[in-house]
Amino acid sequence: MLCISRRRRNPLIMSLNSSILFVALLFFSFSSFSQTSWIEGTVIGKLPDGQKEKLYGANVYWSGTTSGVTTDTSGYFRLKKEASTDQLVVRFIGYVADTISADSGNLLQIALIQDNQLDAVEVEYRQKTTTIDFLTAKKVETIGERELLKAACCNLSESFETSPSVDVSFTDAVTGTREIQMLGLAGPYTQIMRENMPDVRGLSSIQGLTYTPGTWVEAIQLNKGTGSVVNGYESIAGQINVNLRNPANMDRLYLNSYVNQMGRLELNANLSADVGERWGTALLLHGKSNAIRNDTNEDGFLDNPLSKQFIGLNRWELYSDQGLHLQFGVKGTFIDNLSGQNDFTLSDRGSNTIWGMQMLTNRVEAWTKIGKVNPERPYESFGIQISGSYHDQETFFGLREYDATHSMLYGNFIFQSILGSTNHQYKTGLSFQYDDYLEEFNQTNYNRTEVVPGGFVEYSFKGSERFDLVAGLRGDYHNLYGSFVTPRLHLRYLLTENAVLRGSAGRGQRTANLLAENLGLMASSRDFIIQGDGSDKPFGLDAEVAWNYGVNLTHEFTLDYRDGSLTFDFYRTDFENQIVVDLDESPQEVQFYNLAGESYSNSFQAQLDYELVKRLDLRMAYRWFDVQTTYGDQLLKKPLISTHRAFANLGYETRDHWRFDYTINWQGGKRIPNTSSNLDEYQLAETSPDFILMNAQVSKYWRDEVFEIYVGAENILNFTQEAPILSSETPFSPYFDSSLVWGPIFGRNVYLGLRYRIR
Repeated sequence: MLCISRRRRNPLIMSLNSSILFVALLFFSFSSFSQTSWIEGTVIGKLPDGQKEKLYGANVYWSGTTSGVTTDTSGYFRLKKEASTDQLVVRFIGYVADTISADSGNLLQIALIQDNQLDAVEVEYRQKTTTIDFLTAKKVETIGERELLKAACCNLSESFETSPSVDVSFTDAVTGTREIQMLGLAGPYTQIMRENMPDVRGLSSIQGLTYTPGTWVEAIQLNKGTGSVVNGYESIAGQINVNLRNPANMDRLYLNSYVNQMGRLELNANLSADVGERWGTALLLHGKSNAIRNDTNEDGFLDNPLSKQFIGLNRWELYSDQGLHLQFGVKGTFIDNLSGQNDFTLSDRGSNTIWGMQMLTNRVEAWTKIGKVNPERPYESFGIQISGSYHDQETFFGLREYDATHSMLYGNFIFQSILGSTNHQYKTGLSFQYDDYLEEFNQTNYNRTEVVPGGFVEYSFKGSERFDLVAGLRGDYHNLYGSFVTPRLHLRYLLTENAVLRGSAGRGQRTANLLAENLGLMASSRDFIIQGDGSDKPFGLDAEVAWNYGVNLTHEFTLDYRDGSLTFDFYRTDFENQIVVDLDESPQEVQFYNLAGESYSNSFQAQLDYELVKRLDLRMAYRWFDVQTTYGDQLLKKPLISTHRAFANLGYETRDHWRFDYTINWQGGKRIPNTSSNLDEYQLAETSPDFILMNAQVSKYWRDEVFEIYVGAENILNFTQEAPILSSETPFSPYFDSSLVWGPIFGRNVYLGLRYRIR
């Protein structure tokens, strides 16, 4: 084993220095903006039966002026004090307007009485399928259900076909695994959560995207760059939060079926019901089967695995008007994937004449969330999040075996309140992360237990209509890596009513799960060489530590009476340490070692969204990546990542309920790892060609979307990578490699689906 040693700066000292700078900036921002006088409060409506509701969109303005605001989804408003008057007018359609005397310093609670004599008013508004909130310090892109319906979206890994912010690629040409990328970094650098709790991580860091069926997803929140310290320390490239359907607002019954020309069949059923007056429950079911053997490129290997998949989730939610929120649920996953040479069956396992693979996964998860709002102080609340999972995986690749289990327990306590007024809000709490791994690869054990208790505080300044600040600091103690500090900062400045500028900076740290995150490399003859130091640290290697900095500008406009938006963003990620996955040293090896030099990622993206004509939406984007890492002593572009990508999506809906969606992707060339020492017939070019992918879908619905049929085609041009598997005719030779995938493996794919709902 080769041990690399080098002089490195103490990361704890660097983090402390950064934290001091962060606190100084926080103090400056606080002192600069805390002198402004503001009026704030909540607006509620009193219904005839005595019930109360929060009024979203109520108009609040100073009498005799044009200075005013509208309330947010919780009925909250914040308005700058006017010197000319103290009379505050509050109006909301369907309620009697009220005028009150208002003075700064107190939180107002304004109750409007319903006006039963008001004539009905019909408001028509065409909701966007993807939105960006102007009012938050973090740029959060919310992908709604209608956006997800633009493609087949069979699982979470296939939910980003129309999003230029996320790249999706195959890890190899055997397992059929799709991996997402953000900012040019692999999927595990993005923190993927389910309703703000950890979800896809550990042994599921790559395969886990397929454990969430697309029909279960209500919305996805996507945030590039560093995230909130409330959700932990692992986010480096960004955060993806997935909201699943819940019994409070989902359909009573939702059925979906899908079939494609490759023989993939999926059935999904979502059901919800009220249990008594105070409880609701939802049952989400998913089944998938792929029993047809396809080898369209005639390389002797299946194009996609034979698969059996069953996933079920049951969740419960308490309905309460006393400020209490309680929910809990359980989820089970069973997946059996079989792949390899065309004639391989399970009875051939262990053979050295026919190559095959099986990945058998059993997983169970449970979680609960408890939240309580103080009825006397609506700005004060606490929440408890608890989740646990057990993941068991049995896998073999030819003569290699990889068996692993992962037991996980997570807890998070959050308290939220204000400092003096709601201009200054804070969250603080404690967290706990427990991970127990038992991994065996080629008869070598890689077992470890990680225990990480931590605490955090996050301060939010909202004392100005133009400026917001969210600053967070957390400290954690890792039983194998020691203590570390995580500072993070988000800023928002409203340049005009239609343009907002945001910035972010922060630190992230994670443990690299070398084996689980590189399953695709096991489908090759490469020797795994881990250059650890023999310590108790995972695999004898250091933690991955990176700093991420970003700035983005969003401008909304109206052109020819139709709305549009233009977005620019730039992010840079600098690694203090990274576990380098080196495929260049030798095509017969993959080496893992601590970074001994530079590693960084620069990402720029420009995006235009505009309604060309009524009901015809256009989304165009260009993205540029500069991702480089030191391999040995040489700084090289990271392999299999395109520097340039262009994207366009068109969506049109007719008045008689037809929907048409078309997406085109152009990807530039990608660097291919060095294969010059192979035999001539197994040597690849240094760079892949660029290529174009086109997808299209047509759907028709009846009776207010009660019944819908959709048909679509992926990879319409039928472009595929030539010979994605090296030495496919001799899979037990030292040249066999299915991991050098730069383009599509499957050709054109036509699919058909049905949806049925009972509201």
